Amino acid sequence: MKKTLLLAVFIGLSTIYGFSQETKFGVRAGLNISNMDFEPDATFSNKHRNGFMIGFFGEFGLSKGVALVPELQFSSEGGKDESIRIDYIQVPAYFKFKISEKLRLGLGPQVGIKVHEYEDGFRNFAYSGVGGIEFKVSHQLFLDARYTYGFVNALDDIESFEATNTNIQFGFGYKF
Repeated sequence: MKKTLLLAVFIGLSTIYGFSQETKFGVRAGLNISNMDFEPDATFSNKHRNGFMIGFFGEFGLSKGVALVPELQFSSEGGKDESIRIDYIQVPAYFKFKISEKLRLGLGPQVGIKVHEYEDGFRNFAYSGVGGIEFKVSHQLFLDARYTYGFVNALDDIESFEATNTNIQFGFGYKF
């Protein structure tokens, strides 16, 4: 399943490459501050988890001020307690909008594949929305901040309890 997803991402990247006005590739890394929001509220201590993310991306110009930025990244998320830690391989399809020469806003969907958790009981796939801002430091270097909100219950087979993953990322990237 994971190999099929990776193959689909690379085929998609190569297809988009043929139609784009300007194409760049790069790497991105940074800090995650994530948490699980429970409904009804958790009866245990639920603190945020500090983690990291790292990945690579392609940036494909669709028009003068709009780009599609598919990514493939590893992200450590969940809560501080080991029983609610989850690591994902994520594939955001991020649309970036140029606000000024140095500032970009982004928005898009994201799918995550669970690659590690302390205890089973979490769904294998996570579906989220991502919004963010990017500041261009130089032609190649940028800083960004993103907020991710999970759309589906992260817990598997527990109908009376729901958990959604929320995540704030502070990152930097380099475009080749």
